[in-house]
Amino acid sequence: MARVLYEVADILELQGVQFKPTAYRKAARNIESLTKELEEIQKEGELREIPGVGQAIAKKIEEMLSTGHIRYLDELKEEFPAGLLQIIDVPDIGPKTAMHLYRELKITNLADLKHAAEQHQIRELKGFGERSEERVLHGIALLERRSGRMLLGYAYPVAEGMVEYIRRKASLEKVSLGGSLRRMKETIGDIDILAGSNDPQWVMDIFTTHPQVEEVVERGQTKASVRLRAGVQVDLRVVEEVQYGAALQYFTGSKDHNVALRQMAIDQGLKLNEYGLFRKDSNEVVAREREEDIYHALGLEIMPPEMRENRGEIQASIAHRLPNLVGPNDVRGDLHVHTLASDGNATIEEIAYACKRKGYEYVGITDHSEALKVANGLSVERLRGNMDIARNVSSLVEVKVLIGAEVEILENGKFDYPDDVLRQLDFVVGAVHSKFTMPEKEMTERVLTALSNDNMTILAHPTGRVLEQREPYALDMDRVMQAAKDHEVCLELNAFPERLDLNDIYCRKAKEMGVRVAISTDSHSIAQLDNMRYGVATARRGWLEAQDVLNTMGLVSLTDFLSH
Repeated sequence: MARVLYEVADILELQGVQFKPTAYRKAARNIESLTKELEEIQKEGELREIPGVGQAIAKKIEEMLSTGHIRYLDELKEEFPAGLLQIIDVPDIGPKTAMHLYRELKITNLADLKHAAEQHQIRELKGFGERSEERVLHGIALLERRSGRMLLGYAYPVAEGMVEYIRRKASLEKVSLGGSLRRMKETIGDIDILAGSNDPQWVMDIFTTHPQVEEVVERGQTKASVRLRAGVQVDLRVVEEVQYGAALQYFTGSKDHNVALRQMAIDQGLKLNEYGLFRKDSNEVVAREREEDIYHALGLEIMPPEMRENRGEIQASIAHRLPNLVGPNDVRGDLHVHTLASDGNATIEEIAYACKRKGYEYVGITDHSEALKVANGLSVERLRGNMDIARNVSSLVEVKVLIGAEVEILENGKFDYPDDVLRQLDFVVGAVHSKFTMPEKEMTERVLTALSNDNMTILAHPTGRVLEQREPYALDMDRVMQAAKDHEVCLELNAFPERLDLNDIYCRKAKEMGVRVAISTDSHSIAQLDNMRYGVATARRGWLEAQDVLNTMGLVSLTDFLSH
């Protein structure tokens, strides 16, 4: 439903309609964050209780739920070539630019756009140039590369639900995610599930008749593939119960990790495959039933799936120096959350109670600062009002509400709030939200200037990337990390599925350099607080331990840290 409303907003924006696109996008964002089925809300007559859903949008939602489409959207689509909606998916091309290209060059789809850029037709248009043309080609390449990939944050809940369904319906203990999803990579292809059962057809029957299955793509004796209504493909493999451990190890991967293990086995006169670990000369089974048995038989401590990328985890295991990775239960609070005051959809009090239910000791409120008008950034007066509310909520809820701000790092590296205002905050999260295409030297100096401000606590989403949409901006991360260390500023691991920024490689580098990381959700709704799991998973892929992460501190220790 949210995707449909976003599409309506995009077409209205193509038409040049004002205000309505914003209304449709607000409704879409709030529908995305619902924790209750939309059909249930409709049956209870509460559609208009959803923020942003007025009478007109409520009627369209009801029409979509009853007929599967919205006539209004069908009519809008007739007015424009369908390919224009593809064009606005290209990074840096918005509706106005798409319409300009349509009117001037008759560009109606991605193929037209690519051809025009390659033939240097775009640079001839007023307001464009050579760099604009290069960015268009770069954006198209990004769009083409992301075809068929899913973000971890969208694939994981689907996969988790499928695993639980099979486990419950088939009364199986041996069911698990496999592949890159079990390793919690930031993007994945298909969802892989492994089950151990001596009655594979029974498990296949349960899997292929799942309520969300739209099509059975393939079904064999021990393997099946289905396509869900959401368009996601899920593959299931069933092995004998005694082979489950070996199969789980094999199908978790990664390929490089498995190649290294197989070589270890060969060096020890063994052979390793998906069926087990065997003696090479006699084919005698050495281990297969449990995953840890495979590792122990090779002389290794088992390492968490997130580490299995052949990046030194095998050597660390041999030396008994595997890190004690940070886990979800280590997290004591969230330090990047937005409220209704800027572009969130919950009050400070609602957020505090939600964090209490999570067992957190504290939550940091970080509404946008004044310069970010598109996100309803707070004036100094409104920020001070937020401070008063936070104090009142802290006295009501057994969660400490810390008041911060996500402050704009301007082009010159300065903040858009004066220092005397920043000093009144519990902490400051600095962020770049503009001028993403600055050359590396200028962008690096911009960030270094911000890091040198004594009020800076955390650098938000440090590389600025948006997965599958926008690559990191040009930045000398070695210099940024060294400056963060020198000025005792933390780097954020933004747990929003589209960001996961820092990535795992930079997390590990931060650890090696002694730079502390803050895992934060950047939540704009209560439901998004659950994204913490993806931040923790990325931290684990980067070998981070609890002591490497700011918000594993208890409140007393955190308060002491923030006061310095």
